[in-house]
This record gives sequence, structure tokens and C-alpha cells, in this order.
Amino acid sequence: MVEYELNYPYLIMITGGIIILTMFVKSGTERTSVPSLVGFLLLGLLLRLADTQWAFLGPDCKEILGFLAELGLVTLLFRVGLESNLDGLLSQLRRASVIWSADVIVSGLTGFASAFYLLGLTWVTSLIVATALTATSVGICVSVWEENNALKSSNGELLMDVAELDDISAVVLMAMLFSVLAALKGNAETHWVQVLPKTIAAFLVKLLLFGGFCFLFSRFVERPVTDYFKNLKSPPDPMLVMVGISFMIAALAALLGFSLAIGAFFAGLVFSRDPRAVKMENSFLPLYELFTPFFFIGIGLAIDPGTIMSALGLGTVLLMAAVAGKFIADGIPIWRMTGLKSGVLIGASMVPRAEIAMVIMHRGLGLGHWAVPAQVYGAMVMVSTATCILSPVMVHALLKRWPQGEAFS
Repeated sequence: MVEYELNYPYLIMITGGIIILTMFVKSGTERTSVPSLVGFLLLGLLLRLADTQWAFLGPDCKEILGFLAELGLVTLLFRVGLESNLDGLLSQLRRASVIWSADVIVSGLTGFASAFYLLGLTWVTSLIVATALTATSVGICVSVWEENNALKSSNGELLMDVAELDDISAVVLMAMLFSVLAALKGNAETHWVQVLPKTIAAFLVKLLLFGGFCFLFSRFVERPVTDYFKNLKSPPDPMLVMVGISFMIAALAALLGFSLAIGAFFAGLVFSRDPRAVKMENSFLPLYELFTPFFFIGIGLAIDPGTIMSALGLGTVLLMAAVAGKFIADGIPIWRMTGLKSGVLIGASMVPRAEIAMVIMHRGLGLGHWAVPAQVYGAMVMVSTATCILSPVMVHALLKRWPQGEAFS
């Protein structure tokens, strides 16, 4: 039996080089209005193009980068969950839920109709696209609101509430959708009418059990564990323990048939209830800055260069659906509730699709061509890139024209 030995020095050199490149990308994008994740996506695409030409990324290197991308996914969704303010959200649920309901329904239906009827994609692909388009990435525009001292206004708080509901619903819809698709693929001879009720029922039972476990852990275990390690060791050790627990919760979710993404998100929610844990987020930021770029680089690496041109046409249609879906779904209800200017501002701020949308598309791509063809994946990367660049520019101009105040409407 011949033993196969990995070329660790080469792998470490490639990894170190990519880390340095991410720092250059981040530094460059910080000088512009372009979010750093766009730069990471483009870096991944450039690495793919270079590998196509010179084949310097072997199977071992791609496997290592894939593992780092999974760690990036976990750290990304953990932070999204950690920054969610559930108590504040529950207090504003009545007002925000009306807008959120319209948001999910309209943006989802717009995405499905555009993919299925206009582009002629399969119903499976159209459902995945629709689910991705229900998500938003309010973090892209939050910095613009902060720069204009508008985030603490009534409109800023409403924006954050609706966006948090968007994140939670998109993660749950993603988990449910891929549970159904996995069951349909595994029961090709069975009609979907027979598979769907059983699959959804099993999913809801597992979700309740997993959610119950997370609630009990948050209620009875999290604070004693955090206090123990906080008293035992100085920072960043308590945060590292918290990250270790989040990794285990994410893995548990994957073993239950959900995904690392939903597990990491719920792990963040577990710790978000404890203000002391949230304050330790600064200790977590170096890990976040190290691993998260690899997730977006992995998305860029997954783009097939041969599909770029064909993805432009699909991407243009899906981009229009992405912009119209959020702008209409959020803008009109808010216009009716608080005024036209508020509707335009919040509608424009909800347009970006980044983290969760690309998590959904990346997982769909992993199922195979029957779920997400390469050109559709490339088109959605284009949608993510375009919305993340255009929306902050538009919101900045609107906030300059309509400065926010406590009584603004």
C-alpha cells in the first residue's frame, strides 16, 4: 500500500498568500464604497481563472480551501446570530411583522416568477433562487446609516427589525427547502405529494427539538459556562470557548440534517441573549476577519469561467427582480405606515443580497446541476455584487437629501 503524503509547505504557502491578499483587498475596498465581500468574490474568481491557466491549485489545496470556507461560513452566520437582538425584535414584532410578511412573500414570488416564467428555469432552481432573494444584507447599508447618524432614528430601528426577521426567515426557509429537495432526490420514484408532508413534518419536529435544545442551553447553561471561563481566564479565552461551543452546535445541526449555516446562526442566537457575551464580540473579530473571507473566496472559486457570458443575461433579469422585489415589498407598506420618504429609504436599504443569499446558492450548487446550474450560480453572484455596490450609493444620496431625525417620516 502506497502512502500518500500531503505537501504541507506548499499548502501553507498558498494559504498564507491568500490571507495576505485578503488584507490588501479589504484595505482597498475600505477606501471606496464597495463592500469587502465583493472584493473577496472577485479574488476567488481571479484565483479560479489563474488556476485554469496554470493549474497551481491541486486537489489537496482545493480541499483545504473548502474546509476554510466552511469555517468561514460558520463564523459568518455565528456573528449574524450573535448580533441579532431578539428581545428588541420581539418588542417591535407587531409593527415589523407586517412589513416582513409582505417582504418575504413579494420578493420570493418575484424571484420565482422571474426565474421560472421569464428565464424558463426548472421549478427546483426557481425555488432556490426565490428563497435566496427573500434574504437581505442590511449590514451593507448599515455603515451608510451610521455615517449619517441615522441608525438610531425610528426609520433606522425599523430597518434593523425587518432585516433581522428577514435573516431568521431566510435561514429557516433554506433549511426546510433543502430538506425537501434531499428527500425528493432520494425518492425519485415517489411523487412529491407523498414525500412533501412527511418531510416537512419531520423537519418541523427536528427544528423544534433543535430549537428547544438551543433555548434550554441559552437559558440554563450559557451564563454559567461564560462566567466560569471568564473568571478562570482573561480574554480572549472566554470568547474562544464560545466559538468552540458554536462550532459544536453547528456540527450538531448538520448531523441532524439541517446545515452548518443554520446551526451557526442558532449558536449565535444562543449567546445573543447575554449582553456579556455580545460585549466579547471584539475578541471574536480577529477569527471573523481570518475565516470569513475564505467563504466568499470559495464562492468565487466555484464560478465556472465558461459560464460568465451566459450568466450576464440571466443575471440582468434576476437583478431587476431582486431590486423590484425588495423595493416594492418593503417600500409600499412602509410608505402607507410612515410616509413616502421612509418607504423609499428603507426599500432601497433592503435591496443588497450578500451573506445568506449566497449561502443558499452555494448550498444549491453543492446539490448538483439539477438544482443550481453553473450559469445560474454565476448570475446570482452578479446579483449579489451589483446590489452590494449600487444600494449603498443610492442610500447615501437619499440620506443626504432626507436627513434622519427622531420624528422623521
